[in-house]
Amino acid sequence: MSGWRSFCLAFAVLLISLTAIAQEQGVIKPQLLFSEIVQGMPKGERQEVRILMASFQPHDKTMFHTHRFPVTLYVLEGAFTLEIEGREPVTVRAGQAKMMPPHVKMTGYNRSSTDPLRLVVFYVSDPGTPFLDPIH
Repeated sequence: MSGWRSFCLAFAVLLISLTAIAQEQGVIKPQLLFSEIVQGMPKGERQEVRILMASFQPHDKTMFHTHRFPVTLYVLEGAFTLEIEGREPVTVRAGQAKMMPPHVKMTGYNRSSTDPLRLVVFYVSDPGTPFLDPIH
């Protein structure tokens, strides 16, 4: 039994040591910025991951459109106003993220009259799927 206790003690010391090492200066621990459960992800055997950058000048906007799969945006600079049909507008500011659901009509704006807007867009789709479908 003393062998088992020694093993447990050694294992506990190892875990504590690993925790201390992981907290050392210079060791990176990612910070969760955004998490949301989504529906409508592609189900095929292959998917394409895309990351896009978009820059808006003051008063620029997107066309009225839909997405075929969930799209996540992260604002680097400025503020992005998202208008989804049937919902109140939402403003996403620098350092914040927002998921845009599939198959809903939407548009996005830079409402500022002076500040530019830069954002990163991330999505997973069936290969070759267009980023958006314009609504006319």
